[in-house]
Amino acid sequence: MSSVYRGRLAPSPTGYLHPGHLSTFLTAWRRCRQADGILLYRMEDLDRSRCRPEFDRACLEDLALFLNWDEGPDSDGAMQRSGPYRQSERHERGLYLEYWKRLRDGGFIYPAPYSRSEIQKAARKTGVGPGTHGEQIFPPILRHPTSEALEFEEPGNMAFRFRVPDRSILFDDVRLGRTGFHASRDFGDFLVWSPEGYPSYEFSVVVDDHLMRITEVVRGEDLLLSTARQLLVYEALDWQPPAFYHCALLRSRDGQRLSKRKGSTTLRGLLSAGWTVADLLNSLEEGFSPALLDSISATKRPDSLEL
Repeated sequence: MSSVYRGRLAPSPTGYLHPGHLSTFLTAWRRCRQADGILLYRMEDLDRSRCRPEFDRACLEDLALFLNWDEGPDSDGAMQRSGPYRQSERHERGLYLEYWKRLRDGGFIYPAPYSRSEIQKAARKTGVGPGTHGEQIFPPILRHPTSEALEFEEPGNMAFRFRVPDRSILFDDVRLGRTGFHASRDFGDFLVWSPEGYPSYEFSVVVDDHLMRITEVVRGEDLLLSTARQLLVYEALDWQPPAFYHCALLRSRDGQRLSKRKGSTTLRGLLSAGWTVADLLNSLEEGFSPALLDSISATKRPDSLEL
């Protein structure tokens, strides 16, 4: 792993960015700059059903108002050292296929040709409930032998899952300290290849962070469970994982985290409503209170930003 600090910003263009995204990205930016490191911008745009070109452009434009990066999709040729910087382009070049084959040959994955309804039906039949974060654990009764993966030269549009061990996955988070999950009880066998024909988040992120020589991953604490999954992929590929720093999430008064899917007010909306870049940076520096987050409206800037 590189001796130089290498961090990354990794938005997904599935909607406009909100203050929660900015808070996490600013933490990643500060930690990288304090270490005199190199910061990469990588667009995680593999989910064709949700990613849109207008959100891709908006992510670049909006983040550039608040911070800078050293390498990314908007870099000139001299700085394109770790590209491509869009996962869709990396997938088109076949970059993930080599590592899918390593998982296949190592006996870590198996084909899982089941619809969501079939998975739910098998879970009800065998009494397999949800994991730690409420996601349905893949029922072990649907597991195939990992040897079946060897019948596939390429994954194509077949779903493949990682067969997790029946043990705990422990890691030291820079902010939270010792953290752990039990693989089979907390999350179960997870996708490494989607039936839509592209690598899963858990798999693609590990490959990209390794190839881009990322030394520390900074992201929200809602992704702690993903870290446990990803550590299993690192282990299977015999790679040293980066350090992990999971940020606290911005939450509303009722404890709900900001979310694109829940229609949280966007950075773009706030700026259009009269907020300035300085307003947002100052509020994030002090810490958005739940009351302020509840009062945020895309049609009016609060008269006072006191928290």
